[in-house]
Amino acid sequence: MGRTVVELFYDVISPYSWLAFEALCRYQHIWNIDLRFRPAFLGGIMQQTGNKPPGMLPKRGEYLVKDMKRMAKYYQVPLRMIPDAFQHIMGTSSLTAMRFITAIDMTNPQYLEPLSREFWMRFWSQVARQAGLSAELSQKALEMTSSPPVKDRLKDTTTEALKYGAFGMPAVVAHYDGEPHLFFGSDRLELLGSVIGEKWLGPVPSPKL
Repeated sequence: MGRTVVELFYDVISPYSWLAFEALCRYQHIWNIDLRFRPAFLGGIMQQTGNKPPGMLPKRGEYLVKDMKRMAKYYQVPLRMIPDAFQHIMGTSSLTAMRFITAIDMTNPQYLEPLSREFWMRFWSQVARQAGLSAELSQKALEMTSSPPVKDRLKDTTTEALKYGAFGMPAVVAHYDGEPHLFFGSDRLELLGSVIGEKWLGPVPSPKL
């Protein structure tokens, strides 16, 4: 039996996407899956679906800050939340960052995983060197962020996520038994495993011997 293709549509502005990203990175060596990273633009998905940022409701925003702290500890991801984190997110656009990541995906995909991780960990303009990119590659990618191919690629990936039914991120699509199965949120990976016939071993599984 071939490996199940699992696509992770994500935006580095989404902290919950980071949790799903790290968990799936761990499981790609345990489950019989072909994990594919699909950088997309959360702002475009929110606009097209009429979805609203969760932090717009003050009480929910307060809860989510606490929830993220608990989830980060549970998933063992070094995510740091500040009290007004979701207000900050709502006032920030990730479009240029996601175009930069898309440019790297198009030209040097081997850096996509570490670069995405570094974007989550640090302010995006300071992360390329930490991810192992040379100054030359970084400059090339920055120049590409305004190019039509990069803009089109990001737009196409975002449209594809919408086609699968995404309304937020992370959106995980498992291609199993001849059809795509959409899972929303970092807390649906156990259900993903159940659908594709794999055992969930918690967010920090022990690798296969």
